[in-house]
Amino acid sequence: MAIDRELLDVISGTRDMDELEQLFKDLFTPAELDDLSLRWKLLKDLHKKIPQRKIAEKYRISLCKITRGSKVLKKKECVVSDILKQLDDPTV
Repeated sequence: MAIDRELLDVISGTRDMDELEQLFKDLFTPAELDDLSLRWKLLKDLHKKIPQRKIAEKYRISLCKITRGSKVLKKKECVVSDILKQLDDPTV
């Protein structure tokens, strides 16, 4: 499924963090926001090379969810991996 380009433009153009947070609350259900936050956390943990079983214990989630994140980070064109590297070292 393709993401609406107009929506991406609106999100990327929203500079005020409070406004962006409210936009997300307007667009997503609390459960969807929880899932999104969890996905980001587990991707950061995988990037830090934390073992998948430890991540599963930490967040009380199945290894299947973590495996999906691991596959994302292994893709050659993974933007998340590039972003996480930049967060680790802003000179990258």
